[in-house]
Amino acid sequence: MSENLSSADNQQERLLIAIIPSDLGNYIAGFSDGEGSFNFSFRPRNDYRIPWKVSACFNISQKERPILELCRQTFRCGTLRSRPDGIWYFEVNTLNDLIRCIIPFFQHFQFRSQKKQKDFQTFCTIVEMLRTGKQHSFGGIQEILHFRRDMNGGGKRKYSEQQILDRF
Repeated sequence: MSENLSSADNQQERLLIAIIPSDLGNYIAGFSDGEGSFNFSFRPRNDYRIPWKVSACFNISQKERPILELCRQTFRCGTLRSRPDGIWYFEVNTLNDLIRCIIPFFQHFQFRSQKKQKDFQTFCTIVEMLRTGKQHSFGGIQEILHFRRDMNGGGKRKYSEQQILDRF
């Protein structure tokens, strides 16, 4: 993500981060370090100019809803949902909320683990690519796939890179 964050909106977001008590911010960052995930999904679309919709998401899963409600109140965005097995998810998947709230928060309250730090930096890079519209070209999709490859340990993916590229 660009270090050039000087717009009025970003200054307002910095003020919001400045009022988050450090113990709360560090708690949420530590909790997210262990239970949180940054990811990107590719959904096939027939009504888009290109055959895929690329979405960014930050989420945390947990059995205890109050902890996730605390996250939602602190970030002032996102949604809570539950699964039939009793697991709750807090997720933020609106690009604007990721840019205005999630990324500045974790730039301020940083992760301790190197793996999560690396995933976060990759997440910021790809979010910036989405912000500038790179997902609307074949070359941009290739670049996003390249950066995403090592996130979350390679992770389980619904569509392989080859399946995504073959659909063009």
